[in-house]
Amino acid sequence: MPNVAEILAATAATRSRAYEIAGELRELLPSLARGPGRPKVERDVPQVSEALELCGEALRFVMSHPGCVHTGAERARYGEQFRLFVLELRDRHRDMALSAFADAIHVPLGTIEDWLRAPAPDVTEHAPEAASEQDGKHAQIETVLVAYRAWSGDFTSFCEHVRRDHRIEIGKTMIASILSTHGERRPARRAGRSRDEHALRSAFETFFPGAQWVGDGKALEVMIDGEAFRVNLELVVDAASAAAVGIAIRDEEDSQAVVDALESGIETTGELPLALLLDNRPSNHTPEVDAALEETMRMRATPQRPQNKAHCEGAFGLFAQKVPKIEIDTRDPRALARALAHLVSLTFFRALNRAPRRDRDGKTRVDLYAQYVTPEERGAAANALRERMRKLELARQTRAARLDPVVCALLDDAFARLGLLDPERHVRGAIACYPRDAIVDAIGIFGGKRERGTLPDGVDARYLLGIVKNLHHVHEADAITEALLRERLVARDRFLDSLVRERDAILALATGVVPTLYALVNQLVGAEREIDRHFWIDAAVAVLATCDEDERRAHARRAAHRIHAAFRLGTRDRERLVRMLLRRLWPLE
Repeated sequence: MPNVAEILAATAATRSRAYEIAGELRELLPSLARGPGRPKVERDVPQVSEALELCGEALRFVMSHPGCVHTGAERARYGEQFRLFVLELRDRHRDMALSAFADAIHVPLGTIEDWLRAPAPDVTEHAPEAASEQDGKHAQIETVLVAYRAWSGDFTSFCEHVRRDHRIEIGKTMIASILSTHGERRPARRAGRSRDEHALRSAFETFFPGAQWVGDGKALEVMIDGEAFRVNLELVVDAASAAAVGIAIRDEEDSQAVVDALESGIETTGELPLALLLDNRPSNHTPEVDAALEETMRMRATPQRPQNKAHCEGAFGLFAQKVPKIEIDTRDPRALARALAHLVSLTFFRALNRAPRRDRDGKTRVDLYAQYVTPEERGAAANALRERMRKLELARQTRAARLDPVVCALLDDAFARLGLLDPERHVRGAIACYPRDAIVDAIGIFGGKRERGTLPDGVDARYLLGIVKNLHHVHEADAITEALLRERLVARDRFLDSLVRERDAILALATGVVPTLYALVNQLVGAEREIDRHFWIDAAVAVLATCDEDERRAHARRAAHRIHAAFRLGTRDRERLVRMLLRRLWPLE
C-alpha cells in the first residue's frame, strides 16, 4: 500500500483536503455495506383496475337497493332498476370487452347480451284479484307497505321475501291487494273480450237449396306409423239446406282443393249453384277457380266475419265430435293418408246429410235439397246475387281509383319480395287505403317476423293486412292523444302542471344529453297515464332535436334499450313506445 506522501503526489491534493475527503469516506462506508441475503425489491403500489371499480359500483348499488338481485337454486332474477343500472354502466364503459364487463359485475354474459337485445320476458304478471283488508292485521299491512317502498326487485321475489324474512304468511293475491289498495302498486290488467254482435245475427240471406254454396278448408291430422301428416279437407255446404255437397282432400288448402270440392258437389247434386261463397284466402280467387265455376258467381266472405261461413264451421264442429283420430300403420304413408281422410270425410257427411233435423220438421238435408224450385224463385235469386256482385264491383273500382300510385308501387315491390299471393290485387287495394306510416311499419314487422321465423304457419297476404289495420288504429289513437296533449298544454291544465315542473327540473339539472335522456325515459316508462307518456316522449324528442343525425341515432338506440329493459311493461307496450319515439324523430308524413 502506498504511503501518505505518494498518495498526495499521485492525486495532486493538499494534505488538509486529503484528510477532509478521508473523513467523508469513513462516514459513507457503512451505507455501502449491505446485510447478508438478497437485496430488498421495491414494488410499485398497484393501481385500482377498471374491473374492480365496476365490481365495487355494482356492489354498492345492490346494497342500496334490496331485492334488485334475487338468486335461486336454478337461476337468478334481476329487478328493473338493476337492469337499467347495468345498461347505463355498460354505456359508460363501452370500450371494455363485454365478457370482461360481465365478469366484473358478476352477471352472466348471455344475460347481458339478452338485455342489450331487449328480449321479451318469459313470464307475464297477471292481474290479481281484489281483496278487502281484514281487522286485526294492521301491523302486517304496514310491514308489507314499508318493505315494498324499499324494494327494488320483481313482485314474485317480494312475496317470497315477505313470507321468508318477515314471517308474514299471506299469499301473493293478498299482498297484491294490499299494495293496490294503498296505491303502492298498479298491476296491468288484461283487455276485455269483445262484445257479441247481436245486430248482425241471422243476417245471412238464403234463397233455396242449390242457389248458394259455401266453401271452406280445415286441416286434419293423420297419424301414419307414429308420424303426423297434415292434410286439408275442403268442404262445400249448401247455404239453404246446410247439406254437405262436395269434399276434397289435398295436402294443403290451395286452388286445386276448391276445384276438386266443387267437382265433387257437381257429382253429388248434378249442377252448379248460382253462387259460391269463399273466404278471402288468395288461393280461393285464382283463374283456375274462375274457370271451374263457369257461370257461377264467386263471392267473397265479409272480412272478420266468420259467421258468413257458419254452415261450414258448424259442419266442421260436428265432424270433430263424430270422427275419431285417424291413425294407421302402413308403409305408404302419404297416399294412404289422403285416401283415409277422404273415406272418413265422405262417410261422415253422407251420414250427416241423411240425419233428420228437428229444426226443419224432421226433414234431412237431402230432403231439403231436393225441394222443387220455381223458375221465378231461381230468377229472383240470380238477380239479387247479380245486383250484390255489381255493388261489390263498383265499390272495388271506386277504392282502386282513389289509391295512391306510389303506395301501390311500394306494395307491389313488398309483395314480390315477401312472396305473397294476391292475383286480383284485392288485398293490396285494401292495404293501400291506409296511411303510409301504418303500411311501412307493417311491411317491416312482417319482414322481421319472417326473418326470425315467428310468423304463424300458413299465413298469407291477409296477415299483412291485419297488421296494417292494427297499426292504423294505434297510430290514430296516438294522433288523437297528441292533439289532446297540445290543447291541454295551451290551457296549462292542472293535470299537466306537475309534468311541466318535473320536466323543467330535469332540464335545469342537465349535465349532458345522455343523463337528461335517461331521466326523461325513466319518467316515460314509469308513467301510468297515456297522456303522460306522450308528454315525456315530446320532451325526449325536443332534447334529441338539437343533436346531429349520427348522435341522434346513437341516443335513440340508448333510449330504445332503456325502454325495452322496463320489463314491468308488457311487450306490446314497450314496442309501441319505441315506435312512437322513432315516428316522432323521423316522420314519413
